Amino acid sequence: MLQIKTFTPEQVAEILQLSKNTIYELIKRGEIIAKKYGKVYRIPQSSISFVFSGMDEDILKAQKEDEKQLIKVNKIVKDVRKKLWEKSKSS
Repeated sequence: MLQIKTFTPEQVAEILQLSKNTIYELIKRGEIIAKKYGKVYRIPQSSISFVFSGMDEDILKAQKEDEKQLIKVNKIVKDVRKKLWEKSKSS
């Protein structure tokens, strides 16, 4: 069975040296990803990596992949603009 390390908001508050209310506010704003089971939240260990990266680990990975794709997109846009410019000059 897959076991993922999770924390309570109180534990995360202690780890990050923040108040419990701050942790609940970060959860509410989506800055800490948490799952609510009944009346209690559980926070996966990967979610508190936002402290170092400013965002959740999965989102950070997706952003890095998007940035790689931007290089390709910029090249395509540049090539299209060049072709359009050349076409407009010959018209």
